[in-house]
Amino acid sequence: MEGALTARDRVGIQDFVLLDETTEAAFLSNLKKRFSKDLIYTYIGTLLVSVNPYKELDIYNKKQMDIYMGVNFFELPPHIYALADNAYHTMLTEFNNHFILISGESGAGKTEASKKILQYYAVSCPSTTLLNTVRDKMLMSNPVLEAFGNAKTLKNDNSSRFGKYMDIQFDSQGDAVGGHILNYLLEKSRVVHQNHGERNFHIFYQLVEGGSDDLLHQLGLERGCQHYNYLTQGQCPIVPSINDKNDWKTVKNALQIISFNETATNHLFEVIASVLHLGNVRFDSDSKGHALLNNNTELHWVSNLLGVDAHRLQEGLTFRKIEAKKDQVLSPFTTDHAIYARDALAKAIYGQTFTWLVNRINESMENEDPSRKTVIGLLDIYGFEVFYVNSFEQFCINYCNEKLQQLFIELTLKSEQEEYEAEGIEWEPVQFFNNKIICDLIEEKHTGIISLLDEECLRPGDATDLTFLERLEEKMGNHPHFLMCQSKNDIVKECFSSMDPDSRRRPETVVTQFKSSLQKLTEILVAKEAWYIRCLKSNESKQSGQFDEALIRHQVKYLGLMEHLRVRRAGFAYRRKYDVFLKRYKPLCPATWPHWRGVAADGVEVLVQHLGYLPDEYKMGRTKIFIRHPRTLFATEDAYEKCKHELATRIQAKYKGYRAKGEYRKQKEAATKIESCWRGTQARKEKEKRAWAVKVIKKFIKGYMTRGQAKNTDNSEYLAFVRQNYLNRLRDNLPKTVLDKTPWLTPPAVLTETSEMLRKLHYRLMVRKYVRGITPQKKAQFEMKLITSSVFKGKKDSYPQSVAHPFADTRIKISVSNLTDSTIAFHITREEPKQKGDLVVQCDHLFELLTKLCVIANKQNAIKVVQGSINFEIQAGKGGAVDFSTGPEPMVYKAKNGHLMVVSWTFFH
Repeated sequence: MEGALTARDRVGIQDFVLLDETTEAAFLSNLKKRFSKDLIYTYIGTLLVSVNPYKELDIYNKKQMDIYMGVNFFELPPHIYALADNAYHTMLTEFNNHFILISGESGAGKTEASKKILQYYAVSCPSTTLLNTVRDKMLMSNPVLEAFGNAKTLKNDNSSRFGKYMDIQFDSQGDAVGGHILNYLLEKSRVVHQNHGERNFHIFYQLVEGGSDDLLHQLGLERGCQHYNYLTQGQCPIVPSINDKNDWKTVKNALQIISFNETATNHLFEVIASVLHLGNVRFDSDSKGHALLNNNTELHWVSNLLGVDAHRLQEGLTFRKIEAKKDQVLSPFTTDHAIYARDALAKAIYGQTFTWLVNRINESMENEDPSRKTVIGLLDIYGFEVFYVNSFEQFCINYCNEKLQQLFIELTLKSEQEEYEAEGIEWEPVQFFNNKIICDLIEEKHTGIISLLDEECLRPGDATDLTFLERLEEKMGNHPHFLMCQSKNDIVKECFSSMDPDSRRRPETVVTQFKSSLQKLTEILVAKEAWYIRCLKSNESKQSGQFDEALIRHQVKYLGLMEHLRVRRAGFAYRRKYDVFLKRYKPLCPATWPHWRGVAADGVEVLVQHLGYLPDEYKMGRTKIFIRHPRTLFATEDAYEKCKHELATRIQAKYKGYRAKGEYRKQKEAATKIESCWRGTQARKEKEKRAWAVKVIKKFIKGYMTRGQAKNTDNSEYLAFVRQNYLNRLRDNLPKTVLDKTPWLTPPAVLTETSEMLRKLHYRLMVRKYVRGITPQKKAQFEMKLITSSVFKGKKDSYPQSVAHPFADTRIKISVSNLTDSTIAFHITREEPKQKGDLVVQCDHLFELLTKLCVIANKQNAIKVVQGSINFEIQAGKGGAVDFSTGPEPMVYKAKNGHLMVVSWTFFH
């Protein structure tokens, strides 16, 4: 309910108890609103209402199971897992027995609900190898029982045609250790007759559609349902929503898991096949109207598969045995009688086999530990339905529902009244329909319908069909059963072995047996704590999203949901133990927040007074508070929701401060520890370093003192150190080139010879590198240096300074006139502005000089012959010119324009 309070404004009300109006219209409106959002579960207190959505919903996965494990019933949205989990944990806490009653119409989802609960326990309970085996058998019993006990009907493609009660046994640790199944009133008439649009039990179709060719040949069967009379009466053997081949594989696998060996499995399939063959047995009439077999082939297959004598089987199907004193007389059947006997035998075989199957499943799940166990029972009962023509089985089914409804009302009223009385709250009578009058009409001794039916079955004469039924039962109780007891098929023999063929006592009628079994079931349920699931069909067409309000109103009415709601309310919408109520709402009152030190009831009284509850809005019980109106509770919840945000802020602030202080203390302690450890580590390292240094220094001094001696243990390391130290220093102070004037490092005495060898090697290496690095141009320069040396060394003072510099590549151009003069102008490239520039000279042997220069420099293009004048630069910015002309007499003079005038002699031919 706490979860419902929080989520009430989202999609309807999660608990009908909290409705403002407990009317049918309000009930249906809330149900429809939730269904429209795929919320198929709603509570009425602890009762779970489930509406079939006719589609898959992603609310049954492992994640959902984990969410609901061990959580308070009302803390989370309604779910079948919540009910299953709370039943389980209540059982463990109180160590008592519980049962879950699942009821509703055919197609409302009862069987699926039962599966979901079993799957939840299979996942949530502790796991061992043994327990896994038990759980596997519990889970795999479902497809087997569905195959043999379920069928396609007009309202449901997988309708349970029997009632099932299953006890799941748990030990004190909550481990599932065993299980037991009780079955009620299998609809045997379906074996021989189906209404239009319906099918026989699933197993028949699974066998002929999914069985292997070898198995069908072994059983004398043909593939395809159309070959068998018992499978085609409903004219819908193929259903789109059912895959018989896949279901056959599932059933075969399930039989192996629940410990059916190959022999038992084969015998089981032989029984199923014998029923199909029996349905194909045909009868003709002789001239006197007596029944004759049309074809013995099918009968022989029946006798072979069941292991009974074919002649006696034929006799049992066509004759009635009449005993007169000590004589026995065989009276022939008419054709109608023979067909009825055939069908009765088929129903008896199938019904007894189904009971045997349930017993074998129980044996496989039996718990052998004799210690006390607690159980949770699952009652998946057939649905209450009203047809235009109701069969005998439907009468029993509806009687069962009325009986369970009576039990439901009694237990609900009892539990509510007991709670009110225990709490000292005055019980307010609730108007509801008590169906005890209906149950008495059916089961009351001597005057009830069942008693009258039993008497009618005993009445002599041939006036009614019921009397004829009595005679057939008399025949089936004596003759056919005795056949069956001699069967060589182990299953058939075991099924009919408990019947005494010689007994003169008439067996109980089916309805009386059913009445007795219901009485035993009621005794079983009364001894346990009850939990309820009410399943509703949303529409008749099995379409998702359709909400047939008229159909659901009808179901709500006959399931007694409104009566249950009124009983559950009984004037008070909400009741909780004082400590639970105080724990949730104590933040709303300063006197109770954050802790109430006194008795919880006193704290609740202080709290509600602070909230302003009026006297008629609540009652204080012995252990619980009762709140009358939902609006009072909603107002309290709204105040709580508002208060939570304020409290969250304050709690966050306090918590953050607490965390920050704690973190600071931890960091400070950690820093202190780290500092201490670091100092210790450093001190130990320093101590080790000093000890090592002392040892090294001692050895060094001793080695120094004995350095002049021959190599020994005392001076070997010192000498090695000296060598290494010298070599390291030498490496850093080596001459870089041949011309480098860096002096060679003076060696210690021990390395004199080595040092000299290294010096020579190093100089040779530098020379080699230097020589390899000389280009042809540099080589030419060196050759010119040699010539210069031979000319000027020791003769000119400036020569030594020029040696270290490379030979300058001076670029000179030469200009001469085209006349007969001997003037030469040398154009010299200057490297600096202050240097002297071009040179003008006169040479009588001009051609010889310039030719020699061209040859030496290998530059013939450096000489230019010009006409008129030659310009030259003496210094930067200062230039001059030499003008050339001819005349009768050669002369040189300075002209008026400042140019040097050179007149050459003209040579005339």
